[in-house]
Amino acid sequence: MLNLSVILEDSAKRYSAKAAFTFMDITLSYAQINDAANQVANGLKATGIKAGDKVALSCFNLPYFPIIYFGILKIGAVVVPLNCLLKKDEIEYHLKDSDAKAYFCFTGTPDFPLGEIGYAAFSAVQECRYFFMIMPVPGMPSNIDGTRTLSDLMERQSPLFETYQSNAEDTCVIIYTSGTTGQPKGAELTHSNLLLNATMICDLMNCDTDDVGLIVLPLFHIFGMTVMMNAGIYKGRSNILLTRFDAETVFDMMQKHKVTLFAGVPTMYWGLLNYTNSKFDYESIAKNLKICCSGGASLPVKVLEDFERRFNVPIIEGYGMSEGSPVVTFNQLKTLRKPGSIGKPFWGVEVKLVDVEGAEVPVGEKGELLYRGHNVMKGYYKKPEETEKVLQNGWMHSGDIAVKDEDGFYFIVDRTKDMIIRGGLKIYPREVEELMIKHEAVSLIAVIGIPHEEMGEDVKAFVVLKEGHFVSETDLIAWTKERISSYKYPRHIEFIPALPMSATGKILKRELRK
Repeated sequence: MLNLSVILEDSAKRYSAKAAFTFMDITLSYAQINDAANQVANGLKATGIKAGDKVALSCFNLPYFPIIYFGILKIGAVVVPLNCLLKKDEIEYHLKDSDAKAYFCFTGTPDFPLGEIGYAAFSAVQECRYFFMIMPVPGMPSNIDGTRTLSDLMERQSPLFETYQSNAEDTCVIIYTSGTTGQPKGAELTHSNLLLNATMICDLMNCDTDDVGLIVLPLFHIFGMTVMMNAGIYKGRSNILLTRFDAETVFDMMQKHKVTLFAGVPTMYWGLLNYTNSKFDYESIAKNLKICCSGGASLPVKVLEDFERRFNVPIIEGYGMSEGSPVVTFNQLKTLRKPGSIGKPFWGVEVKLVDVEGAEVPVGEKGELLYRGHNVMKGYYKKPEETEKVLQNGWMHSGDIAVKDEDGFYFIVDRTKDMIIRGGLKIYPREVEELMIKHEAVSLIAVIGIPHEEMGEDVKAFVVLKEGHFVSETDLIAWTKERISSYKYPRHIEFIPALPMSATGKILKRELRK
């Protein structure tokens, strides 16, 4: 029997009065986080949510996230974290596809009314029965009449709860990741998947209880959830929460809280490296930092070397996928590190590179990266055919092309998919293409990634207009931006008379990349 919430319960016993999460001027201890999670669990149980039910969660990096996350797990239900940048139709799809019975949604801000967007999506999904608005201040009434708040759910609930005894292989979290079809798929991750990944990352990063971690990676993303939140709770360390990346604020938090651990995507390291302000004591910040880790996309070697030189701290780079809980490979402090590589397989994980026939390739030759081990998902929720395509004989097919050197280090060199990684976030061109082609002036479209100094890649669309129709680049970008997550819309559009095609009619994107 195993329930991931044991990591919180154990730390609440061992370090009850210790600061668990700090957001701005609010600090909650491990005991307070656990008690609040118990109240959420009691509230959900009283509402009728039971083991195995799916509960969706849209929340930024606030103390509410771990409280609700573990409250859901304590009753044996399944957490469905949703990207806070999703638009109404996208949220509606996720609620339907996951069979969510309840939905917690942060109210947002006047500039970004997440709660209104989330409630509109919830209202369109008949099967999702319960909606709870997360307000910024406990006890504050919902800004939408007739909706219950998180405080309403927790009111008068006991801070004690007997946790449901899940099986290790029960689904714990369904994390959504897009596919080549552009249709998001829910990777079912087990309690065992997530626990082992969190415990192993602590060993890899040489974490201890006295560490202070800065969490700016979104907790709804598997990287931030496992590598920072779950690992931090397991180890009983203190965690500082930031809702968005801003170099000045990051340095302010590092200096104020004497941060020892930081994890980020490459664009964050680029932003920190290129920011200087005389009000910060960078020597002190560097002295406190013990280790940094990078993932989500390839970290340029020059950025890695310049950052390590400036702050005298090692950055360990790794490779992961939502389907891998997420860590698959990592560079490690205790062994040789190679800048530019994704390191060696994680403890308990096997990796191999194969050709199109499935035969393992020799050292130095390109092959698709496959892995198996304790980190591999159960499968895609309700998508057996999609699961069968990527999960064969226990081996997860990543779709990424890599090479292995003579020392056993892996290097990602290409992708079998046309996926774009912008600022560490994955974008699948077909999803953008299928939306943009709905515009009345668009006849044909191809979306690719183009190099971008800060974001790694940016989105560019090549558009063939319908005869007799016209739309400007600015207007088409604005139209797309209104209908898709803000990180997915193209920042560049080029109108061309025809797209390059093969003899069979396949669009040749490689020609567009030249």
